[in-house]
Amino acid sequence: MRTDIPVLDTQDPAFFVVNDSHRNTIMMHPILLAIAFTIILTSCDAQTGDRATSSGAAAGHVGGPCEGCEAIYEYGTMPLFPVDTLPSYTDNEPKLVVTGTIFERDGITPAPGVILYIYHTDRRGRYARTGSETGWAKRHGFVRGWIRTDADGRYRFHTFRPAAYPDGTEPEHIHAVVKEPDINEYYIDDFLFDDDSLLTQSRRDRLPKRGGSGIVHPYVENGVLTIRRDIVLGLNIPDYR
Repeated sequence: MRTDIPVLDTQDPAFFVVNDSHRNTIMMHPILLAIAFTIILTSCDAQTGDRATSSGAAAGHVGGPCEGCEAIYEYGTMPLFPVDTLPSYTDNEPKLVVTGTIFERDGITPAPGVILYIYHTDRRGRYARTGSETGWAKRHGFVRGWIRTDADGRYRFHTFRPAAYPDGTEPEHIHAVVKEPDINEYYIDDFLFDDDSLLTQSRRDRLPKRGGSGIVHPYVENGVLTIRRDIVLGLNIPDYR
């Protein structure tokens, strides 16, 4: 687990981080084979660090099935900071600031070093792709980003407001996945906009509130549409420790 997490001033609007994204057969006594197998597994676990699998087979897996949650690791070698700017930010309106604090399970203690991955549709309600995408970007599109919370658990994304699906089956939303140290990745409730007419009361009543409520209330701050969401790790997450 990394300990060199930078502490940044996330209130400084000038700080943006832009992402535009032989096999050998061994014969031995069964007991020795079992010992060797155990050592190999232990070694593999140590090397994976915070990249726990999302298959649900690993011991201590929490959150239930999560198709596509492994996309949270697709930042590769890119350093992560508490602030990120998503692709196409400058080309779309209305611009949107997504901000908040991630807390430990008690809902009080800030959680530093947590990775938050988000992705959303473009202004046409589609997951925009250029045709050169790899991995989960083929499904999620290129409008996506990653942050790692600062020492106070804070995060901020600069993006634009997504549109609802063209067929009107889903309200405007931003998908979100979190990865905290020593626990596998899991999804939390989508960010949903309180002023969206497609967000009916029946939809609201069915929300599981994973990580807390994802319904946000847009407001204008410094001339920019802003939404704030605080996230509580493990809240309403199945099998959480």
